[in-house]
Order: sequence, then structure tokens, then C-alpha cells
Amino acid sequence: MSASGGGRVPWGPALLSAIATVSWAFLAMAGIAALGLHLIGADGAGALGPMTAAATVLAVGGSVTPYGDVSAFGLGGAQAHAAIDIAPLGVSLVGALLLGWLFVRSLRAAGAVIGRAELAVRAGLVAVLFLLLLAGLTWVGNDTVTIDGATLVLRGLDRRATEQDLLSRLPEQLGDIAEIGGGLLPDRLAELVDAKASVGFTVAPGRSVLGGAVWVVAVLLLALLASRRTPLPPGARALHRTVRPAVSAMCGALVLAVGAGLVAGIYAAVGDDRPGLVLGSALLGAPNGVWIGVPLGLFVPWYGRASGALRRVLPDPVDGLLAGPGGERITVARLAELDGRVWLLVAASVLLMLTAGVLTAARTPVGSPRPLAFAGWCALRLGVVTAVALPLLVGLTRVSAGASLSVLGFDAFGPGWSCTGTLRSHWPWVRVGRGGGAAGAFAAWATGAAGRRAAALAREDVAAAAAVTRRKDGEAGAKGEEGGEGEGHDGGRGP
Repeated sequence: MSASGGGRVPWGPALLSAIATVSWAFLAMAGIAALGLHLIGADGAGALGPMTAAATVLAVGGSVTPYGDVSAFGLGGAQAHAAIDIAPLGVSLVGALLLGWLFVRSLRAAGAVIGRAELAVRAGLVAVLFLLLLAGLTWVGNDTVTIDGATLVLRGLDRRATEQDLLSRLPEQLGDIAEIGGGLLPDRLAELVDAKASVGFTVAPGRSVLGGAVWVVAVLLLALLASRRTPLPPGARALHRTVRPAVSAMCGALVLAVGAGLVAGIYAAVGDDRPGLVLGSALLGAPNGVWIGVPLGLFVPWYGRASGALRRVLPDPVDGLLAGPGGERITVARLAELDGRVWLLVAASVLLMLTAGVLTAARTPVGSPRPLAFAGWCALRLGVVTAVALPLLVGLTRVSAGASLSVLGFDAFGPGWSCTGTLRSHWPWVRVGRGGGAAGAFAAWATGAAGRRAAALAREDVAAAAAVTRRKDGEAGAKGEEGGEGEGHDGGRGP
């Protein structure tokens, strides 16, 4: 099979490179997941291996369904149901960075241009091997853990408050029975708090493999768009100077923000009573928190709802803010009423966009000597990238968790909590990106940094485009001169 560039597809090196790429990516994700789960103490309730596999599957777009049986009142058959829709983006980010970096590194040996066939073969091998390993994890990620109700009290759920919450959720008829029984039912509910639950979790193979397929394709495509030194097929060479500077700048700014979040987590762990819990949470969920904060700092509203006993697990004052029966709208202004330092989130988000603008300008070749034209192109490109990136962040950081304890036919705990962002239109975020791109471009131009970090492939594309323009101008001028000479010669003829 021949590549479009004239050479043959190197099947052997491509297969070896794909094996190494996928293996290292999964090892890194499993390592981060295992370390994070160990630090938060999750391995105290069950085997670390299956939990690590389940967390890794969640991180790449998979689906995990908890289930369980609760023993209470000496009766069997009480069912505990739960639903979790949250991805540990710390694991996802490590896997995406390593998978994308190793993939684009394997393409650089092709030279300045890579054939379409070779690119398709290398990407296809990586995707297939990734899905094969993911299918193996779906088989491993199943286990059962035992949760003692008494330990929940030690972890922040007040015993008396939990009993009162259970009583408040009793149906009216059972409430009357509780009054007639002279307090017998509340006493039995106290036993329910001490009940032991056997809770299991299982990975849905079909949905997980499908989610993993979408994830790996998205990561490979993003890696190709963000890597400025990786060759592209002949028809896509314009991306070197038009798309890649803005995409790489936005990706770099978002990863830098996650790094700042990790540093903040380490600082918080130093003075905390449970540093392992803080560090483990930062490893698993730092991107979740940071990437929620970026749209929020750019005035993207979020919608949150919390109820039931799980609301008491949320940190103060978030539990009170989300306690409304119909859900609450979360904005920077509302959060600032609780803590004025939240306005720093706006400043941080604006600084993030300005950083992305400066990086875009520094990585874009200066094709025009006019600063206004250069800044306009940088602003337009970063605006389009921002309009795609912000909705993607909102979708990635959607959080919902729920649990219910069904005893004697009624729900004891009820639903848990959820938090989703709302983006009504992409066009406002185009303006946000254009503002950051323009400001960053002018700053880079003023400091002499504009175009200084442009990749060689982008410079060559600009030079090639300029040569084509000069050739077309020369051909047009030559045609004009020939036409002028012909007119002068014909005009010199007499009748």
C-alpha cells in the first residue's frame, strides 16, 4: 500500500510505535488513578485494582454503574441504587497528553509532509489497540465493596441529622405509625444508620468502548491540530499558520491553569488535617475544578441542585447555595456574596485569555508588516478556537451524582447533587476569544515577540504562500504587458 507522498507505509514501525504509545498512556492513567484512590483512602473499602480500572474507564468516556444490597432491620432485599456521571479529568489529562505526544512524535520521521495513507494507518493502529486495552479494563473493573453506615458518621454525616432526614422523608402513613409507636420507628432508623451496605460497581462494556472510541479519536485529532512541528498531508499545509498556533496556545494555557490548580492543592494539603485526601482529590479532579472556574470567570452561568443526605458531604457554603428545591443558578456574583475573593476568578480567567492571545501571536508567522492586520488575524483565529473550547470545557466538567436507599418501598435518602453549565450561544465566546487574541497580539507586537516562536513548518508555509502570490502577480503583470504591446502594435497599423 503506497502513501500519497510516493513512499510505502511502514507497517512494522507503525505497529511498534502504536503499541508503545497506547501502553505508556494506559500505564500513566492507571498509575495516577491508583495513587489518587490510595491517597483518598478508597482502597480501605475494596480492592484497589478493580477501582483503578473503573476510574480509568470513566476517565476515557466510559460508563460505570454502582449497585448494591443493604441489610437493615434484619430483612433482606433492600436495594441501594446509585448513578454517577463524573470523569476524573486528572486521569484523562495525563492520558491525553501522553497519548497525543507520543503519537505526533511518531509522525515526525516522515519529514515535512506525511502521506494520507501513512497518517490513517498510524492513527488507526493507535485507536484499535487503545480500544482493545479498554475492553480488557471493562472486564477487570467490576467489584463489590462493603460500606459501614457508622463510618459515614465519622466522615462528616451527623448521626442525629441523618435520622431526622430519614424521618422527614417517610410517607404520611408511616409517619402516623411512628407517632403511634411511641418512638419505636425512630429507634429502628437509628439501627438503619448503623446498617452495612454491600455496594458493587460494574462497567458497561458497550457504552464504555463507544465512549472510548470517541475519546481516542478526539485526542488524536486535537494532538494533530496542536502540534506545530508535526507534518500534515499536502492538502492541509495551511493549518500550520492558520489553526495550529491558536489551538496550541489555548491548550497550553488550559494545561498551565491546571498546573496552577495542582500547586494550590499541594499548598492546601500542607496545612490540612488530612493531606492525603486533599492531594488525592487534586490528582484526580484538579482539571474538573479549574475548568469549571474558567467559564465561570468568563461569566458563564452554572445550574446546580443538591438534596438528600448527600448534600451534607458538599463543602460549606456550597451545600447551602445548592439547597433550593428547584436548583440554583451559580454565578460569580452569587459566589462573591459568600466570599469576595471569588472576583479573583474573573481576573484569572481574563489573564488566561490574554496569555492565550500572546502565545497565539508569538507562534503565528508575521506575514504582514501591518500590526492591525496581524492582530486581526490572531483575534479571529483565537476567537473561533475559544468558541469551540468553552462549550467543550462545560461538557467535560458536567457533574452529577446521586444515590437512593430504598427501604420498605420508599426512598430514604433521595437524589444527590448535580452541577451543569449553560451556554446559550457560541458567538459571545467568539468575541471573548477575539478580545484576548487582539490584546495579546498587540502586546506581542509591542514587545517584539510576534512571530518569534513560529514553527519552521509555519514559516515555510508562509514563504510558499508568498511565492505563489508573487508568481501570480508576475503572471498577471506579464499578461498586462503583452496586452499593452499588442494594442500599441495594432494601433500603429494604418488602414
